[in-house]
Amino acid sequence: MAASAAFRETAGPASGPIAFPPPALGTVPVDRAAWIAAFHHVRDETERRAAPLSPEDQQIQSMADASPTKWHRAHTTWFFEQFLLRAHLPGYAIYDERLHYLFNSYYVAAGPRQPRILRGLITRPTGAEVAAYRAHVDRAVDALLKEAAPAALDAVLPILEIGLYHEQQHQELLITDILHAFAQNPLGPAYDAGWRFPAPRAGTGAVELPAGITQVGHAGDGFSFDNESPRHDVLIQRGTLDRHLVTNADWLRFMTEGGYERPELWLSDGWIAAQAEGWEAPGYWQRTDGDWSSMTLAGLRAIDPSLPVTHVSYYEADAYARWAGRELPTEFEWEVAAREGLLADPFGLVWQWTRSAYTAYPGYRPVPGALGEYNGKFMSNQFVLRGSSVATPQGHARIGYRNFFYPHQRWQFTGLRLSQTSV
Repeated sequence: MAASAAFRETAGPASGPIAFPPPALGTVPVDRAAWIAAFHHVRDETERRAAPLSPEDQQIQSMADASPTKWHRAHTTWFFEQFLLRAHLPGYAIYDERLHYLFNSYYVAAGPRQPRILRGLITRPTGAEVAAYRAHVDRAVDALLKEAAPAALDAVLPILEIGLYHEQQHQELLITDILHAFAQNPLGPAYDAGWRFPAPRAGTGAVELPAGITQVGHAGDGFSFDNESPRHDVLIQRGTLDRHLVTNADWLRFMTEGGYERPELWLSDGWIAAQAEGWEAPGYWQRTDGDWSSMTLAGLRAIDPSLPVTHVSYYEADAYARWAGRELPTEFEWEVAAREGLLADPFGLVWQWTRSAYTAYPGYRPVPGALGEYNGKFMSNQFVLRGSSVATPQGHARIGYRNFFYPHQRWQFTGLRLSQTSV
């Protein structure tokens, strides 16, 4: 299980020398060796995360929101081939033109694609053939980084950089998607029998929000996705934000007091979703001999009351906040509090729901071309989550990072902390 141990070591914020993130863009002279090291660090991490899985495991697609592990491995490879190598490596030989249709995700400008819900039907290419595809593209990227003229790197490195962060996003999805698949299996298989959820910081209490006008968004240093810009002014109202995350013990009290049975606590769409899906507890929870257990990356485990609650939807988080007489924070309240160091466990445990709709910052413009489809076209009917989770790769989390999901979704490691606005 060495590969799964590697996952435990690299998931979430950590200290020590690593090859990621790569050097800052614009650094002169360009450190080609560092960029090559960052590229292989990310590519190797994908394979480490996939290594504990059998070919059958890598083939399964357990729901429309998830994708097979094999597809994640191939799609991230297609991304580099499509957006980097085709345009910037003279004489590059496409590995197999047919794969373009199979492993494009949602880039309409890049051409037609396999419907998302049917990705699990792609039994060919095999896992071994996907590995060969990855090796072909890796060799080509190595050649490009070693041989490109210095002036050409000005166009190459920004695409390479977004490709690396894109692959890290799929590394997290690889973990959460296989957890969902394993949760459907009556055998309750473990991705890593030795995996344990990290212990949160102990304590309670809330912090005062630094009220007033402040700036949020990308400050211009290091990488960011386009949806983190432009930096702009926001008003932070007077109020408090809990230092700590809502725990399983907190959630059990919500359940005991009928939280899933009281429609007055729920948004209308949330109540409909809860009734239709039969929600009576967070995702992956099940009763075992009268007690609650949960499907985890280590298999079925008893609920630990001290751990943060996870796998809850926005609808559930909002209902819990109403039950507690509180509210979810805005994404800007979260960002300012995290920036000031006021929060315990802002990163590395669970993504935290905010009550902010996922929409554009004032003055936002997507990048030109097909890569402009990366974020902007999803700015509808979703909510922002902040922080990072146990499945987030090292070096990926940032204070300004805006994750987003639909309010009913709960297969990610999603939790919450509460706020209270002063009136």
